[in-house]
Amino acid sequence: MAAVQTEGSLCSQPWQRPLYIYGGLACNSLMADSWSDRTPLHEAAYQGRLLHLRRLIAQGFHVDTLSLDRISPLHEACLGGHYACAKFLLDAGANVEAVTTDGATPLFNTCSSGSAVCVRLLLQHGASLHTPYQLASPIHEAAKKGHRECLELLLSYGAHIDMELPVVGTPLYSACMAGAATCVGLLLHSGADVQRGCGQDSPLHAAVQGGEANVVDLLLDFGADGCCRNAEGQSPLDLLPPNSAVRTALQKRGPCSLSQLCRFCVRRSLGGSRLHRASSLFLPHSITDFLLYK
Repeated sequence: MAAVQTEGSLCSQPWQRPLYIYGGLACNSLMADSWSDRTPLHEAAYQGRLLHLRRLIAQGFHVDTLSLDRISPLHEACLGGHYACAKFLLDAGANVEAVTTDGATPLFNTCSSGSAVCVRLLLQHGASLHTPYQLASPIHEAAKKGHRECLELLLSYGAHIDMELPVVGTPLYSACMAGAATCVGLLLHSGADVQRGCGQDSPLHAAVQGGEANVVDLLLDFGADGCCRNAEGQSPLDLLPPNSAVRTALQKRGPCSLSQLCRFCVRRSLGGSRLHRASSLFLPHSITDFLLYK
């Protein structure tokens, strides 16, 4: 005990204590659980206190100091949406691909907080768009949280628009389940497959459970099949209680017009990745605008 007390008295400050290696990465040596092991560096990053962050790094804190849950200061800065702190940490050498034990990356945290400037910063520093951890996908997080600007940036950098993951489905399915109408609209306009959801559940199944009539209308406008059935043999209509607004919206829809059917066919033929080329086709502007829902 005396030896331990002497060592503690000699190293009374967190930055004076040795860093231990946990999973090949530097971790705070005193930490016991996911909250008690938050260092002043983590706190400063989360609260957006840039000057304090600079001072702590100058005093000797490692820029990639991790908690036992592998949460880095960059994770905290991104979760708080603090651009200046995130930039400082990255410029100081922070690992843009750090992954927590839950599979979250700084990009995932940024998509959760909704900071588009932080998303752009991380992407410019080479952050991966996709993660092997299936419950922590940046594009799914941005879609379900309704963060349209973050979603636009991810798509512009080449994120897979129809990436389907177990349990969470596609980004469109996640957005429909959350009732995030702006993100549903963006995904559909960008060429997301209106029928691809989660297994046999379609985005329309998700939308009726979300209870947003405007999301249901959007999906139907883009050719969603109101008669498709899930693994239990239920159509979207079967999932709705009587007299609900969403049920009324579904029942009011008649068959698609010939022009709508043609639009669906042409868009499917082009494919989501080539929709932007529709403007280069030798077609009247009015038809091109119709194809692109303008």
